[in-house]
Amino acid sequence: MQTTDALLAFVVAAVVTLVLTPVAARIARRIGAMATPRERDLHDRPTPRLGGLAILIGALAAGALFLPNTQEVRGILLGATMITAIGALDDIFDLAAPIKLAGQFAAALIPVESNVTVENFTFPFIGAVDLGSLAGPVTLIGIVAVMNVVNFTDGVDGLAAGVCTIAAATFAVICLSLDRDEAGILAALTAGAAVGFLYHNFYPASIFMGDAGSNLLGLLLACIAIQGVLKTAAVVALFFPLVILAVPILDTGFVVAKRLKYRRPVYSPDNWHFHHRFRNIGFSQRRTVLYLYAWTLSLAALALALRFVPYSDDHGNFDVAWSLVIVGFGVIAFAATIYLVYTLEILKFRRFRERQLRRAATVVGGEPDEHQVQDTIEREIESGEFEAVASD
Repeated sequence: MQTTDALLAFVVAAVVTLVLTPVAARIARRIGAMATPRERDLHDRPTPRLGGLAILIGALAAGALFLPNTQEVRGILLGATMITAIGALDDIFDLAAPIKLAGQFAAALIPVESNVTVENFTFPFIGAVDLGSLAGPVTLIGIVAVMNVVNFTDGVDGLAAGVCTIAAATFAVICLSLDRDEAGILAALTAGAAVGFLYHNFYPASIFMGDAGSNLLGLLLACIAIQGVLKTAAVVALFFPLVILAVPILDTGFVVAKRLKYRRPVYSPDNWHFHHRFRNIGFSQRRTVLYLYAWTLSLAALALALRFVPYSDDHGNFDVAWSLVIVGFGVIAFAATIYLVYTLEILKFRRFRERQLRRAATVVGGEPDEHQVQDTIEREIESGEFEAVASD
């Protein structure tokens, strides 16, 4: 019965969002909530924002029909509404970073005060870890962190919506299997709303979700992870959200580390995201997104394997054959990570950039200085700042 409700919630959220997204685009055009192309942007024409409004209505419509009227659900949906409103204001007026951050904490506080908190979690080989008085603050910070992780990922047509669809659908399957039905339905309707929006947002996008959408999806995914897996006794509960959301987490971690290294504000825009760097080695937006979808799917498959493959009896006893199956899924996910982060981003860039620099030297009538070429490439790989490479 709960699986049926989850599927119906997915369909309702998808249909409502699909129908209302063009309406949100018209509203955005009328009030001037437009994303005008900047130097670091990948789109080449003004595009309406506020897609998050359609995602919110789709989620609320499905939630009203299929979610129970509990304190936790009310807190999550109210927090979702508040963060969408704050994000919409940012999409229209471009709020300062401290104001946006304060708004994120205020919206996240609503579900936390409604008992959406991680009071303890199970850590492999250690057991239950009780957070005690830190439960509220840790949960609050975690929800805000996931909002920003999704927000940072939203930089190329269809990327954030597609990754969130895969993540939410994976959470739905895992939550329902753990009898966390409320969270499972919430995850299903989140996936539905995201995929309904994705129809309009895939390259070439006719609308962007904006901060209204990325912050909304981030808050929903964080609450799903808390209610659906972190509150269970599953041995690998802590790893589920880390694996499922690994792509946006790694992207954000890489970018933040770079900004801190070069003493730039964490919120300062740059070209260091994975999608920017793939663009600079000659990938199209469509190809970039499809590669990142594939990476996300490989990690989602690992999360599902951790849940359903009977490799352990949860008491430290492992089945060799099934453990090898888990290792196989892990190897696939790890290989995808290495392939995308190292082979594509560094080796392919190095090859094409060498060719580009040699051609530039030849055009001006000189011979390429190999030492200078290699120094230039090393500096560009380190800083992430370089001209786009034509893939030929």
